[in-house]
Amino acid sequence: MADKTVVLVTGVAGYWGSRVARRLMSEPDYHVIGLDMEPPEEGDDLDFIQADIRNPLMAELLESEGVSVVCHLQFRERVSQSEDAFDLNVIGTMKLFGACTQAGVEKIVVRSSTAVYGANPDNSALLTEETPLRGSRKYGSNRDWLELEAFCNGFRGQHPDINLAVLRFPNIVGPTADTPMTRFLKLQPPVVLLGFDPMLQFIHEDDVVEALVHAVLNDTPGVFNVAAEGPMPLTRVLTLARKLPLPILHPLAYLGLDLLKGSPLRPSRFVPIEWDYLRYPWVADLSKMREEMGFAPRYMTDELLREFAGPRHTDQNGDGLADDEARLQDTIDRRRRARDQATEGEQGE
Repeated sequence: MADKTVVLVTGVAGYWGSRVARRLMSEPDYHVIGLDMEPPEEGDDLDFIQADIRNPLMAELLESEGVSVVCHLQFRERVSQSEDAFDLNVIGTMKLFGACTQAGVEKIVVRSSTAVYGANPDNSALLTEETPLRGSRKYGSNRDWLELEAFCNGFRGQHPDINLAVLRFPNIVGPTADTPMTRFLKLQPPVVLLGFDPMLQFIHEDDVVEALVHAVLNDTPGVFNVAAEGPMPLTRVLTLARKLPLPILHPLAYLGLDLLKGSPLRPSRFVPIEWDYLRYPWVADLSKMREEMGFAPRYMTDELLREFAGPRHTDQNGDGLADDEARLQDTIDRRRRARDQATEGEQGE
């Protein structure tokens, strides 16, 4: 192990920490240490340490283990605001980063969300990494993402010697991940706002894992939007997911959500995504992902949505022909856009 790079992955009892740690274990030049407050379900061959990231001995642990890279995935996602979650997500990150500086850690990788930009009516068509963060603080996780990012921004200026990579992901969809968007697409029926059809952005759960691993294996400091190519309007998303939505007037939707907050029912059961994020666009620019990070997601948006819908439907009553038609239409549109862009480029020369 002396000649291997030691990577500490936090949150290995959770979904993302477990998957990233397992993926990194396949890299021959890296030794992976998993850290969490509870042991992971699959703890057989993982070098696991049970500890809280807020533990005052964290710096000593990092130094004694010779940790060079920390992939920080300990994040407790909540719809409602929770001080316990805030203490772990934000205060815990601050303490962990402080330990990293004391122990001489060279690189830190953090998962974040493009929801930090906010879904606003005046958003530009593509939101770059330099766009001011105006995300909603009504949902607990969004508030914590914003606080975490503000801290990371200050930390980067104070410790330029540490390679800090923050990856912002949009709506995550996949067959096993439990995310706000997968819960929304499983609703019967999903409720949408009448008269609003925002452009949305997605990424496959496998590409989230690969992007985090890519940042660990390569020197890519900075903030990066990471998403699948091909954002599309909500109506098209629901078509590909084979969902018939229930449109309601937006004033009633917001009022209903407020009423649910004061009832014994959990609002997240009916509204897993904050209404603004189904009303206004929040599409991130991917130029830095392609050019500086050097990462390309495997799945296109239409592919990951079809995969998500596929296992739960049978090819009866002519559904196969409808699927083929939708697939071909997507192919025609994508190839047409590519030709148009090529033509514009030639004209510009």
